[in-house]
Amino acid sequence: MPGSRPFIPVARPWMGEPETEAAGRAIRSGWVTQGPEVEAFEREFAAYVGTRHACAVSSCTAALHLALLAVGVGPGDAVVTASHSFIATANAIRYCGAVPVFVDVEPGGFNMDPAAVEHALERRTRAILCVHQLGMPCDLGAIVGVARRHGLPVVEDAACAVGSELLWAGRWERIGRPHGAVACFSFHPRKLLSTGDGGMVTTHDPATDARVRLLRHHGMSVPDTARHAARRVVVESYPVLGFNYRLTDIQAAVGRVQLARLPEVLERRRHLAARYAKSLAEVPGLAVPREPAWASSNWQSYCVRLPEGCDQRAVMQFMLDRGVATRPGVMCAHREPVYRDASRWTLPESERAQDRGLVLPLYHELTEEDQDRVVEVLRAACRAV
Repeated sequence: MPGSRPFIPVARPWMGEPETEAAGRAIRSGWVTQGPEVEAFEREFAAYVGTRHACAVSSCTAALHLALLAVGVGPGDAVVTASHSFIATANAIRYCGAVPVFVDVEPGGFNMDPAAVEHALERRTRAILCVHQLGMPCDLGAIVGVARRHGLPVVEDAACAVGSELLWAGRWERIGRPHGAVACFSFHPRKLLSTGDGGMVTTHDPATDARVRLLRHHGMSVPDTARHAARRVVVESYPVLGFNYRLTDIQAAVGRVQLARLPEVLERRRHLAARYAKSLAEVPGLAVPREPAWASSNWQSYCVRLPEGCDQRAVMQFMLDRGVATRPGVMCAHREPVYRDASRWTLPESERAQDRGLVLPLYHELTEEDQDRVVEVLRAACRAV
């Protein structure tokens, strides 16, 4: 009977005693909010991705908001971005009082089309917000080329992309270096590196980093660490309107352990993704994701495209009834009620990617036996519905 076999979730964070001990260390220290563990996590993360500055925040949504503000996006501006992304991408633009200008994704892929980006630029355009969707690097070289020709900053939504790499000027470099002006990461439980929730802003520019740090902590002129370490009385001021976007030391302590585990996680994900590609290659009409020659994905999610005529929801229900969880393709913001004013956009490739996409289970502790069962159930679903 289907119910007698263990349920296979679509994702599961890999955490255990090392993370428990790290959280306990922070709790026992007596400093549990933004403090020394956050500073250490920022240093280690910056070194990992190969950037000069990394600033930890409470979520990737907060990271995107602060990054856009830091590069000068404000009320009345336009930001070119993908609709085919989690809604936080578009929301962060609106938080700045700006307007998202949606562009389509490349045919057969999930990342924004650089040619569409160039066509979408207008007088009000203040920045380009690209997305490394599901951990697959977008064509950043082409997008940055467009941005440089028009004097625009590029903000990278790298929410899913920790550990992903791209070939840049002849050598492999990690996403987050960054290659635009700023890159933003998520540490949500579905990501390879999780702190429960949280985010990181990376940049080479010290002024951008300073601006993000000021804004994340209510606009306070003196960091807590500096104030508490001072030998003389220090009274802070608040020169700008800021936000409460801090990461706790408990989360940062967990993040440091997760960062140390990341090479092992990447190796396992890439192994499982290769097995999926091989096992699913002969399913009629099913398209599996492919890495461009210049990209190396972390495989944060493994999203296939269903054969023409397969009903996405019916396939998902068929698989769920047999103990296998899935998720639909990445949403399109322009289809949501909150963005009905953006209904003028014609984005057929984005809509096709959402309607035919199917995210399969992929996580560190997924066994090969369970992965084979996912493939078996998906094959049966494609035949049955």
